[in-house]
Amino acid sequence: MNEKNSLGRKFTFSIFYKVCMLLIFGGICLAYSSSANGENPKTTGKQWPAAERVAIGKIAHDSFDKLLKKYVNKDGMVNYKAWHASAEDRAKLTNYIESLSRADLEQPAERNQKLAYWINAYNAVTLDGILKLYPTTSIRNHTAKAIGYNIWKNLMFSVDDKQINLDSIEHKVLRKMGEPRIHFAIVCASISCPRLLNEAYVSKDLEKQLVTNTKDFFSRSRNLQFDPNRSVLKMNQILSWFATDFGSNSSEQLKNIFPYFPEQIRTAIAQKQLNIDYLSYDWNLNTQ
Repeated sequence: MNEKNSLGRKFTFSIFYKVCMLLIFGGICLAYSSSANGENPKTTGKQWPAAERVAIGKIAHDSFDKLLKKYVNKDGMVNYKAWHASAEDRAKLTNYIESLSRADLEQPAERNQKLAYWINAYNAVTLDGILKLYPTTSIRNHTAKAIGYNIWKNLMFSVDDKQINLDSIEHKVLRKMGEPRIHFAIVCASISCPRLLNEAYVSKDLEKQLVTNTKDFFSRSRNLQFDPNRSVLKMNQILSWFATDFGSNSSEQLKNIFPYFPEQIRTAIAQKQLNIDYLSYDWNLNTQ
């Protein structure tokens, strides 16, 4: 009986050991496969000496604007293949992000200057991260939850003696600024994300740019649909994930986004009791 128990324990341990090895090996594979070329970018930008830092309002976005015009079409789709193939233009994006790193966050800056700066920073760092991982089919291939690389958490942007990741730019900086339309400006390299505007955001045009891209967002059927037979308004899941940014309750949230809806949908849903539903999210890469 003791011998049988001993054999049983050995067999159980053997199975347990094999399962553990499989899990560990799987985690290692996941960490490696998070990049198609084995390159997991961990940092971007550079550390500037304090004496060389400048106020956010003095950071120029012209070089980023030119790159966006060259590689992004009017629907926000990116020609990653061509951009990745151009060492010169990849270097230009790197140089632009390094210029963003020059910001002195303690120096005074206007609200629109800060918003434009951080929107551009989010989009530029995301593009840089994807280009370093390219070829890939989805950002979700690089957002491991446990073991492995997570682009939103592990890719760090250097600025003002700080290291800040994409999650923090979105949740701890931009969302704290009380401008919910940032959700239609920052782009996570996916089909269901807002259109990547093919121009850099700038403080003097920021209001116009936010209005334009918010209206564009709701003009696309992948983001907004209305079923008149069932009075069901279907929206992009961004409006569910960040609902509280648009108002404290569903009525207030709908009121705040209603002006950006296409006229035919505004007319169709006026004075109706609506049921709200959310569309499935397409995480495929926003590639041309």
